[in-house]
Amino acid sequence: MDNITLIGMAAGALTTISFLPQVIKTWKSKSTKDISVGMYTAFSFGLLLWVFYGVALNSRPIIITNVITLVLAVLILLLKIKHG
Repeated sequence: MDNITLIGMAAGALTTISFLPQVIKTWKSKSTKDISVGMYTAFSFGLLLWVFYGVALNSRPIIITNVITLVLAVLILLLKIKHG
């Protein structure tokens, strides 16, 4: 793996991991009152576009990290719908 790919994987891993505390907190507390549906909806669509962009470029770091982040963001949205 070249250095640029490693940088992309590291950047993607860090931004993806940043969502885990919110998912865990929301899952445990079942409290979603401070979660913005609009923000997470827009963010999820943005992530979907990043995935399409990554596919167009055949860039694994972009595809993998944005798919995982998209799953976490959608999970938060689903928890908001369920517990909101």
